Parts: sequence; C-alpha cells; structure tokens
Amino acid sequence: MTRMTEKGFTLMEVMVAMAILAIALVSIFQLQSQSISMATDSRFMTTAALLAQSKMVEVETQSPLSNKTENGDFGPDYPQYAWQLIIGDTQLPQFKKIEVTVTNKLFLRRGTYTLILYKRPDM
Repeated sequence: MTRMTEKGFTLMEVMVAMAILAIALVSIFQLQSQSISMATDSRFMTTAALLAQSKMVEVETQSPLSNKTENGDFGPDYPQYAWQLIIGDTQLPQFKKIEVTVTNKLFLRRGTYTLILYKRPDM
C-alpha cells in the first residue's frame, strides 16, 4: 500500500469552497439590491411628503373651499412628480375633505403618496 505524499487540494474541496463562495456572493448581491430599493423608496416618500404638504398649505390658504378636482405638476424642479387635488364633501356638513395625491411618474407600481385633511370651509 502506497501513501500519497503530494500536497494540495482535492477537486471535491475546491468545488465545496466554490459553492460556499457562490452562495455568499448571491446573498450579498441580494442585500445590496434590497438596500438600493429601500433607499429609492425612502427618497420618494420623503420628497412626496414634502411636496404634498406644500400643496396642502397652498390649498388651505384659499377661501372659500369649494368642491373641485385639479391636476398639475411641480414644474422643472420636480419633473417626475405630479399632483392631484380633490376637495369634496364629507358626511358631516361642517367639514370638507381635502385630498392631495402626489405621484411619481417613474414608479408607477409604488409611487403614490396621499395626504388627507378635514377642514371647516369657513376657517
């Protein structure tokens, strides 16, 4: 019986190491992709909230409040964002419902932010 004295890795050891490396890399790439997606969503939510609040303040200063629906965009500063304003009645006659929806044209699936305010029309 002869004993092998050669040093090195067997093919099986190399294949197991490559499989472990492949699994680790796939996990890292998925985490990176998820991180980018979450950062993009966060940026949209922050920008949309500020734009919706800005539009809501603009509408709140109008007097008197009458039922209407309007659409528009935020100009060249935010070309991918659009807004929709709906002012309507509620079940309580002393209040109006003001709804501002901000949409990102690039994120059709998850790019909508809605802000709702109930306000007395005489205030």
